[in-house]
Amino acid sequence: MVKDFISIADVSREDLENLISASFYLRERLARGISYRPLEGQTLALIFEKPSLRTRVTFETGMYQLGGYSIYLAPEQIQLGVREAVDDCARNLERWVDGIVARTFAHETVVELAQNCCKPVINGLTDKLHPCQIMADLMTIQEKLGRLEEFKIAFIGDGNNVANSWLTAVEKLPFFLSISTPRGYEPDKEIFDRAKLVAGERVMLTGDPVEAVRDAEVVYTDVWASMGQENEAEERKKTFRPYQVNSTLLKNAKRDALVMHCLPAHREEEITSEVLDGPNSVVYNQAENRLHIQKAIMIALMRKKGDDRTEPSVASREKQNV
Repeated sequence: MVKDFISIADVSREDLENLISASFYLRERLARGISYRPLEGQTLALIFEKPSLRTRVTFETGMYQLGGYSIYLAPEQIQLGVREAVDDCARNLERWVDGIVARTFAHETVVELAQNCCKPVINGLTDKLHPCQIMADLMTIQEKLGRLEEFKIAFIGDGNNVANSWLTAVEKLPFFLSISTPRGYEPDKEIFDRAKLVAGERVMLTGDPVEAVRDAEVVYTDVWASMGQENEAEERKKTFRPYQVNSTLLKNAKRDALVMHCLPAHREEEITSEVLDGPNSVVYNQAENRLHIQKAIMIALMRKKGDDRTEPSVASREKQNV
């Protein structure tokens, strides 16, 4: 396993699958009320430049369940790169804490933290990537479809950090990914080109959402205007209107296609309430699974060498009945 979890592109397929296996193991132990505290006595710093519900609560709760403690550092408290240089913050924090989660605007901030810190750094979200979300999504797909290969997922909407992260995932696992965005809102070109080079015909980019969802087993969307793009919201509503995930669009996907959204959702904009609350929606499964996958990531990165407590990554999916 790599030192930091910044991008799925940096993780091997074996490590990715082990993390997902570990997440099921951890979820089962939690459901059975079995205590598991491999991070007892350790401290996690949470550096957040953006507001959060799922990321903050799941990391704080997960760290507590694993026996550790977390410290939330709000934007006004440390002012990364303003009050103090990013590398200086990293060199201070590494002397006090055992790991860092950073949720920032600029992706380069998380990269710089990792480069200057000897302790693990986890990407809690940047404007470029959202790897923990996609790991929870893959766990959810494994849970619902029973496999992590040979399925088709259609991402509809803005080519944002979630779309970019799906492109990093398709480099590692043999599934099919179709992305549909309006012209000018495509995913990061470098990330797309690399995914296309690795995955070939398993990756498609189109302006036609109907073409994208055709025969898809998973249909995914996200908000049209992310944090920091509020001034574009009204214009984006007009541009993205044909990309709404609604019952009409879903008729082109597989009959029982899973509906996914990383949340928060703007109901009746990128997705209708009928679909979001419908029988095919697994959005709250995704949200729950953030807790379990992030616990697996923290254990993999932060667990002390020589710790002889049960290692969850050895638990196989076959034994977990998922």
